[in-house]
Amino acid sequence: MNLRVGLTRDDRFLDHKTGTDHPEHPRRLAEIYRMVDREFKDRVMIIRPEPATVEQVEMIHTAGHVRRILKTAEHRITSMAPDTQVSARSYMAAWLAVGACLQGIDLLMEKTVDSFFALVRPPGHHALSNKAGGFCIFNNIAIAARYAMKTYDLNRIVVIDWDIHHGNGINDLFYDQNNVYYFSTHDTELYPYSGFVEETGTGPGLGYTMNIPLDRELADSDMIHIYQNTLLPVLAGYTPQLIMVAAGFDAHSSDPIGKSAFTEHVYGRITQMIIDFYIRAGKPLPPFFFALEGGYDPRSLKQSVHSVLTALTENDTSASYLEPISESALAIINTVATTHKPYGII
Repeated sequence: MNLRVGLTRDDRFLDHKTGTDHPEHPRRLAEIYRMVDREFKDRVMIIRPEPATVEQVEMIHTAGHVRRILKTAEHRITSMAPDTQVSARSYMAAWLAVGACLQGIDLLMEKTVDSFFALVRPPGHHALSNKAGGFCIFNNIAIAARYAMKTYDLNRIVVIDWDIHHGNGINDLFYDQNNVYYFSTHDTELYPYSGFVEETGTGPGLGYTMNIPLDRELADSDMIHIYQNTLLPVLAGYTPQLIMVAAGFDAHSSDPIGKSAFTEHVYGRITQMIIDFYIRAGKPLPPFFFALEGGYDPRSLKQSVHSVLTALTENDTSASYLEPISESALAIINTVATTHKPYGII
């Protein structure tokens, strides 16, 4: 399977200034862009984004929240939350981040590309409908999912969130709905301290949220087994029309915030596992969308994005998933399976 890969690259995202010591710093993306320019520019379609419209952003966010973000253009620095500072040009970066994700959806649904990676900042998965936080201003993936449903009449979207922080914004926005299946692996001892395994949705959305708290000592092989035994059954049972990844890379062992034990290779392996799942089932891969979230060590962030892009562009189907698994990983898999057994997905 030779995938056509599109990605967003635009230096205007670097105009979002958060302060010299803030972990969500422009150099995160600058490092990735240099790597892309050096190693992938001839293997991918590079897209320069256009800003989203107010109406598109308001598919998720309140008019009051949008007005607050626009007003930040009048000030050199504005604090949107204790951990979320923005500068006078941040509003444009935020609008471009949403616009890049919507362009990615269009390109995927029009079959111009098979996969798309929105290399953007600020990140989005913590943003609520009326509130910024966790370095996030607009919820990029949530808006893109709602846009895909509204524009292309999709009603089965899987959002995979492998950022080490629980994407409480995405979780909450779709918690009572069954047209988005939210799957998240994260550390509940980190911000926003949510996403426990028993949080599985409510109302029509009951059973359509899978939260998987992780132990910090888990290795790459453990993560592969967890995804193999939880995500793949979700893909088989839910049969998504679109797969979206909240691609945060702060679970890397070198990340100053995540403090987990994974390497950059785990992200490429999970990406390849998803592709292989469809190849082995003899089914077409659904449109495959990624949007950058966390990752605060520029070097390991760059390496992790490289791992994903390599899986998408080289598509090595020879990988073996017969790797050792720890007792902790087995316990996590069993807990998730027991919790979700009543819903019939796994």
